[in-house]
Amino acid sequence: MKKFLSLSLAMLMMASVLAGCGGSGSAPAASSASSAAASSASSAAAPVATNKGGMEGGTSLNFTTGGDQGTYYGFGGVLAGKVGESTSTTVTAITSGGSQANIEAMEAGDAQLGFVQSDVMAYAYNGTNLFDGSKIDTFSTVADLYMEQVQIVTLDANIKSVADLKGKNVSIGAAGSGVYYNAIDVLGAYGLTENDIKPTFQSFGDSTEALQDGKIDAAFVVAGAPTTAVTSLAATKPVYLVSLDDEHIDALIAESPYYSKNIISKDAYGTPEDVTTVAVGAVVIARDDVSEADVYNFLYGIFENLDAITAAHAKGAELNLEFAASVTAVPYHPGAAKYFAEKGITVPTK
Repeated sequence: MKKFLSLSLAMLMMASVLAGCGGSGSAPAASSASSAAASSASSAAAPVATNKGGMEGGTSLNFTTGGDQGTYYGFGGVLAGKVGESTSTTVTAITSGGSQANIEAMEAGDAQLGFVQSDVMAYAYNGTNLFDGSKIDTFSTVADLYMEQVQIVTLDANIKSVADLKGKNVSIGAAGSGVYYNAIDVLGAYGLTENDIKPTFQSFGDSTEALQDGKIDAAFVVAGAPTTAVTSLAATKPVYLVSLDDEHIDALIAESPYYSKNIISKDAYGTPEDVTTVAVGAVVIARDDVSEADVYNFLYGIFENLDAITAAHAKGAELNLEFAASVTAVPYHPGAAKYFAEKGITVPTK
């Protein structure tokens, strides 16, 4: 009996030890499985790393530019692509009728961003000229990006001055466009009116086609040089640009201070010499209700990628933070003010 009891007791102790070993071995295994599961869940919940910068929470924006033969559309497409690559904001550049059409599209809610001439922007904001009686001030400045030259294009080497346009067939831009008002301003500085020429009202592309076909003698084109439509014309025939002299430029600026003197290099179109003219700013504006993040990201996508943008389009070489922040006619959007403030620049806001 004692042997039986001793044997039973020994068996019970062994079973206890085995059970304990099993418990101590299985617990860490369970703990490891739980840790792995938790780690897996944590990895799944973590955001995927990206190379995008700027502010989070960007949305999709429509960016109205200009005709497909103008600088607005070509350059606008480059900018839109870079913003989308670099930030959480997606921008789609679309063709349009230009400055006035862009402001009206934004007012209608069909676009959130738009390219505009600085003078047309002021017309809309103040309700003057082509916006007389239909003031639109529901937008803010994002940035002034480059200068748009008033280019008076001709294939006639004998047209050397604005005064020589008297009696000629001249395209002065689409009716009511910014180009139209620029043409009227320049003609007026030389004592001419619309009645002193034979006006036609055509887009850049239509104007250069009419020049090539001999239907008109000259055309006003207001865009950053080189402009696609004029470049295409210069590839087929010798192109001449009409220069403005200092006396008339000074008189024009005194009357309309949003103009500034500007030089178009002879290299732009292969003209015999550099051309002196006036220019207005090419400004990007945004609806007031566009988010701060989206406008901030638009500027971030541009000014943090200057080398890439310049490699893609010649106008990139003209981008400059100080110039971008130089607009005074229309206050800046809060998102733009935030970006400029981080660069040590203060801009006016509403």
